[in-house]
Amino acid sequence: MIHEVFMPALSSTMTEGKIVSWVKSPGDKVEKGETVVVVESDKADMDVESFYEGYLAVITVPAGESVPVGEAIALLAETPDEIEAAKQQASQSSSASAPAITPPAPTPTPEPATVSAAPQAQDTPSRRNGRTVASPRAKKLARELKVELDTLTGSGPHGRIVAEDVEAAAGKTPQPEPAPAPQQPPSQPAAQPMATPTTPISVPLGEVVPFNTLQNAVVRNMVASLQVPAFRVGYTITTDELDKLYKQIKSKGVTMSALLAKAVAVTLKQHPTINACYTEKGIQYHAGVNVAVAVAMADGGLITPVLQKADEVDIYSLSRTWKGLVERSRRKQLQPEEYSSGTFTISNLGMYGVDRFDAILPPGQGAILAIGASRPQVVATTDGMMGVRNQMQVNMTCDHRIVYGADAAAFLQDLAKLIEKNPQSLTL
Repeated sequence: MIHEVFMPALSSTMTEGKIVSWVKSPGDKVEKGETVVVVESDKADMDVESFYEGYLAVITVPAGESVPVGEAIALLAETPDEIEAAKQQASQSSSASAPAITPPAPTPTPEPATVSAAPQAQDTPSRRNGRTVASPRAKKLARELKVELDTLTGSGPHGRIVAEDVEAAAGKTPQPEPAPAPQQPPSQPAAQPMATPTTPISVPLGEVVPFNTLQNAVVRNMVASLQVPAFRVGYTITTDELDKLYKQIKSKGVTMSALLAKAVAVTLKQHPTINACYTEKGIQYHAGVNVAVAVAMADGGLITPVLQKADEVDIYSLSRTWKGLVERSRRKQLQPEEYSSGTFTISNLGMYGVDRFDAILPPGQGAILAIGASRPQVVATTDGMMGVRNQMQVNMTCDHRIVYGADAAAFLQDLAKLIEKNPQSLTL
């Protein structure tokens, strides 16, 4: 029997996937549950396993191509005798359909056998069944820099060799991704780990560069969000007390991102409507407070790692979790539930010196908080004098179908009260 391998849906928002690399080649034996292909979903690279045992007969979608979810990407034959029949079937399908894809491999790009979206264990070696598993960019760099891939140990998803491994082996120091600037005022949350590049970005001027899978996902989500009736509410929060707390505990690994996420989560617990979302049947009140924090990706696009039940986790564990999420998001190793389960989102541009901005509402959420930079401001004190206070501007975008102006104002007022008067409670 000949089975089709389909592009799996690796997340609820995924509509198409990109073939990063084929772990198996035409003619290879495939065990049930063995990784066949690495697929780039809308947010991460995932190893995809086969539901069947057999032989990979034909690859119909080569590495680097993108196809819709549910489309065949290869053919799997149960016995070696059926490989030739699978090739003929793929050839007939290719000639019958106009947009047939001709793979560079000797055999026509087959349609993949049904594969499960279950990721394998994270410690998969860089060599599988005698073949080196490397990203297309890593292979290209290896040729340019004359580096033998067989001698490298991969640091990418599930042990795959990535471009940074090749550059390191060639003695070429990869451009580091700047960490959230600790020199800035502590009250500027490090929600986005990617700082402004210090060197010019090389782009193909005069050319049109297609969106990658992540960028396409962002486009779809943002266009969908514009259909939601939204309104925005701003608030000024004094951060002096939060700054003092941060200075006291940052040596223990606490980040400002975690502090702000914790403050938001604790306040959301008191305002379940802000943590809810709209459905056709009514308001969906979430059981947990899962705070997503927007992170810019180095190769374009945006991802929102999620701090699960942030209101219940202590600040030190929350900071460790956030650090791990950021590191794995840069390597595109996040699992779907780690970036798609947010109930409320924080977006911060304060580290770039942005005073205030409006954020677009994410699909499936009732609100998002945009955080600007904390700056010293001259203010009138309660005793009628003038003083200098560190203040930041926050703007919240809300889905007006479930959240009203008074709801948003009450939430921001309680968030400001927590940050200004009682930030020490975040460490309890």
